[in-house]
Amino acid sequence: MTKLTLAITELHRSELHLAHDLRAIAARHHADQDICHLARDLAAWSDDHAATLADHGRHYGLRLSSGAWRRRLGRTMQERLSDALRRRPEPTLLLLADLRRVHRDAAGTSLDWELLAQGAQANKDAQLLAVTQRCHPQTLRQMRWANAMLKELSPQALAS
Repeated sequence: MTKLTLAITELHRSELHLAHDLRAIAARHHADQDICHLARDLAAWSDDHAATLADHGRHYGLRLSSGAWRRRLGRTMQERLSDALRRRPEPTLLLLADLRRVHRDAAGTSLDWELLAQGAQANKDAQLLAVTQRCHPQTLRQMRWANAMLKELSPQALAS
């Protein structure tokens, strides 16, 4: 396995993990429609990134999964937990913790995109470089969303 295939594999794993965390937020906080719908949309971006990386990874002999099985697991349980927690004062703190996790994951994933772009340039892989230029801005948007939500929600959550 080459160093570039290791970078693709790690970024693929990071994107699947980020998508999972975004879907968990959507399920856990499904009563908050703004959070729920946007988190699902952002998770779909990571799903697309993982699928794109899996497709491009075949050029390097990689067999990466699409991660579709992860999407089916846990949504119902998370929504039931969300319904139970909605009656308690801690859901906002749980949301802050979830958003912090997504922000950290997106920041790490963004860094992985940067590294892969550098590797693609060094290996003169124009297709892979185009993938990084298409996907990385969306990962940055995921990170900015989590940061903006933290700034918006934290004053009230921490002051009450």
